[in-house]
Amino acid sequence: MITFHKTVATSLGIGYMGKGGGTVAAIFACICWYAVNRLYPMEPWMQLVIALAVTILGIWSADKVEPLWGKDDKKVVIDEVAGMIISLLLVPVTWQYIIAALVLFRFFDIVKPLYIRKTESLKGGWGVMMDDVLSGVYANIILQMLLLIKLF
Repeated sequence: MITFHKTVATSLGIGYMGKGGGTVAAIFACICWYAVNRLYPMEPWMQLVIALAVTILGIWSADKVEPLWGKDDKKVVIDEVAGMIISLLLVPVTWQYIIAALVLFRFFDIVKPLYIRKTESLKGGWGVMMDDVLSGVYANIILQMLLLIKLF
């Protein structure tokens, strides 16, 4: 079972690449989101189910690998995947919005303003995942505002 959690936590092994793994995982999530939505456009409820499932699975797996790898090890990149998916929720699947979502998400994830950093102190998988979830929420709020003013 631990092999399953390592596979999930590293997002199919992306986390093993070391430095830059989080960015690569976020880009991977963008490419997958684009491809899936182009082949089979997802209804909003399905997008929400996927985001919730990835987040819950990430919390569980991050919690399971923490005793092996330590708190929020760089190999754990499922948090970036979940945050990126949340950034893309209910946003048009165009390269303009996907790139904007990626830039906004990585900004919030790296800088950690607006109480994002505080969520890292949560225990176990919650602490690993919630800063990226909140970064995704903030990125999505900005994208929704851009949609309202029809910037793209």
